[in-house]
Amino acid sequence: MSKQRFIRFDWAAKYMLRNKADFAIFEGLISVLVGEKVTILELLESESNKERQDDKYNRVDIKAKDSKGQIILVEIQQSRELDYLQRMLYGVAKAITEHMKGGMGYGDVKKVFSINILYFDLGEGADYLYHGQTTLTGVHTNDTLRLTQHEQDDLQVVAPENVFPEYYIIRVNEFDKMAVTPLDEWLQYLKDEYIKPDTSVPGLREARERLEYLRMSDEDRRAYDDYLDTLVRDTDVMKTKLLEARIAGLKEGRAEGRAEGRAEERLANARNLKANGVPIELIVKSLNLTPEEVGAL
Repeated sequence: MSKQRFIRFDWAAKYMLRNKADFAIFEGLISVLVGEKVTILELLESESNKERQDDKYNRVDIKAKDSKGQIILVEIQQSRELDYLQRMLYGVAKAITEHMKGGMGYGDVKKVFSINILYFDLGEGADYLYHGQTTLTGVHTNDTLRLTQHEQDDLQVVAPENVFPEYYIIRVNEFDKMAVTPLDEWLQYLKDEYIKPDTSVPGLREARERLEYLRMSDEDRRAYDDYLDTLVRDTDVMKTKLLEARIAGLKEGRAEGRAEGRAEERLANARNLKANGVPIELIVKSLNLTPEEVGAL
């Protein structure tokens, strides 16, 4: 029996999983990641998750609202972007301001979860999952700022971390182990498009039913195959550009090295001639050096 083939999550998120019936797949991934049950009420439209004709880098944005009214951003990025951390910050700031209607007070600001699934290397580290949040720490006392009971009652939040955004970075390419935990199983699917037949992981059970290649319509299969061809082609183009840049750098380095070598050789010859009493004027003329260069030897 042939191995079941499941489609890539980035393509499914961009072109298929936009109906409420499919929210369980997103909910499963997010719930496993944040460690608590997440129920998505709706996908929120913005400029960032509207399909663009020139979106050749296969960026996928998902913006959702959970049962608590919190905003969840999920970005899936295939191609390297040097300023990605700044873009994460901008995306969170934009999400907050987009959903602050005119006349709303700051108390209505919603917490944002920024989940970033990256298929390129970002930074250095041994892990495939990184998580961080803003904390306010005493410069002299090293304690963490907390809210008073009065502030908790008034603001309806327990601590600053209930307000400040949370960031998750998933470095898909760094996952290279056997799937043991629910998160491992999700990573195995994100990297290899493999889902265990007997999986009980939230979201993956639904994905097995929804995202099997052979269950797609002929039209969807053709579109998906075209996407894979484009992804391979774009990746090859990027690799070719990087290779060309490296070759150009090596050529430039070799040329500079040869020029430096010739200059050093002229100075060495000038030093020998000067040591043997050859007049400076003659050395300057014969080796194409300046009087200052010869005088400094």
